[in-house]
Amino acid sequence: MEFLYTLPLMVKAIILGIVEGLTEFLPISSTGHLILAGSLLGWNDDKAQVFDIAIQTGAILAVIWYYRVRIGKVLAGLFTDRVQQRFALNVIIGFLPAAVFGVLFSKAIKAHLFGPVPVAIALVVGGFIIFWVEKRQESIKPRVTDIDSLTALDALKLGLAQCCALIPGTSRSGSTIIGGMLFGLSRQVATEFSFYLAIPTLIGASVYDTWKHRDLLGADDISLFLVGSVVAFFSALACVHWLIRFVASNSFRLFAWYRVVFGLVILATAYTGVINWHNAG
Repeated sequence: MEFLYTLPLMVKAIILGIVEGLTEFLPISSTGHLILAGSLLGWNDDKAQVFDIAIQTGAILAVIWYYRVRIGKVLAGLFTDRVQQRFALNVIIGFLPAAVFGVLFSKAIKAHLFGPVPVAIALVVGGFIIFWVEKRQESIKPRVTDIDSLTALDALKLGLAQCCALIPGTSRSGSTIIGGMLFGLSRQVATEFSFYLAIPTLIGASVYDTWKHRDLLGADDISLFLVGSVVAFFSALACVHWLIRFVASNSFRLFAWYRVVFGLVILATAYTGVINWHNAG
């Protein structure tokens, strides 16, 4: 695997952009996969961590484009349409917990949990949680089957669930979708609201983290960040298009199996030394 270290930075940026776009909205943790990919590529310093967060902007622009019609309706009805007003308020309520907890604890989390082994453990644990929630759903009828029926309390609960994703390997989308199902939302509503909730959350995180670490960046980094974001946009757009159709008739057990198997492989290779995982912390 050592040969991956010698790849040009632009190639690494493209690879990480693909990883970000394909994993951001699946319940498998984009941050966890970026940490693992960065470790394999030998690009896991402080600047790389800023890059990982900054290219989330590309992924979230894909969601904005995909849902541009509904977002346009919300903006047009902010002062006249009670349904759109309630929807916008729910997104804001859902965003606030992660914003607060992210500012308070992100530094400590990066210092202790941004490494392949913690990510692998979170992947496995999260996989078993998905199995449990999916089994529970078989005997429970969803309380909310329309995204416009969400209450402010529902939005707050989803926002608190999203805070679990501050732990790398947990998954932001997984936390909100599986949390939403636990709180009585249908799989489709939980998935769709997770997309909308990602807009302020990921844009806020990208802007905040990039500005906070601006002293690490130079003019030469602009092209890397731009390429990574563009690649993330197109790969995320394809992923969102696929996921919307997938959840219409499938459970998330496939992702649970992936998380458990992948996590165990990481732990096994780390323990045996087959792969020299470099801690990103």
